[in-house]
Amino acid sequence: VLVGAIVTGVFVLGEDDGTAPGAQAPPAVPTDTGNPPVTDVPSPTRSEPSADGPAVVEDQLNGVTFPLPRGWVRPEYVAEDDVMMTTDGTYDCPADGGVCRHGMVVSRTVTSNAESSPKTLARQDIEDAADDAYDRDLIGNKPFGGIKSHEEVASGQVAVAGRAGYYVRWRVRTAKGPGGYVQSLVFPSTVGTESPILVRYVFDAGGEGPPIADMDRITKGIRPIGDADTGGGVGSGIGPTD
Repeated sequence: VLVGAIVTGVFVLGEDDGTAPGAQAPPAVPTDTGNPPVTDVPSPTRSEPSADGPAVVEDQLNGVTFPLPRGWVRPEYVAEDDVMMTTDGTYDCPADGGVCRHGMVVSRTVTSNAESSPKTLARQDIEDAADDAYDRDLIGNKPFGGIKSHEEVASGQVAVAGRAGYYVRWRVRTAKGPGGYVQSLVFPSTVGTESPILVRYVFDAGGEGPPIADMDRITKGIRPIGDADTGGGVGSGIGPTD
């Protein structure tokens, strides 16, 4: 009996201290979850800014840049020279056929009477600007059936790229379609001999045309190339221009 009790006690003690056969836990084995370690996951990269940003277009000949408002694009498949931007897309002209655009901005150097004041040059140009936009096109067609009437709706001194300029704006009514607004803006170039720069704005009227406020936004945003800080815009104080 005593020997049996001793053997039994030894067996029980062996179970309590974990030395019995099968009590030892197997070594831990890493579980494959199907995902790579966190340190192997590449971090996301930020794409570099576009070479075209910020949204501006350059008139290298005259040494200025124009802001590109929402809804405007750089010109493509445009027959007219010196176009800086157009509204996006085209539509069928209401009269003689062909395709028209709801908005256009043109920039060119004044070569005739360049010694005249910006006010004189703008007032001399506005009628030609209206005819080119809403009377006859480059091949003699009348995409809007011709101009029926016009009225001056705004004019005055304006600071453009830090220079003293002048603008004249007409409301044009056409035989077909809603007509539109035409503006002639003239200011001295900031480069070379400072020859006057003429900027024409053509905006269709009606719900499909661009907001007229874009004329002032574009004017205010004109800058010398390489200078983003030059102020200016409609209503800026600049002194007399003639």
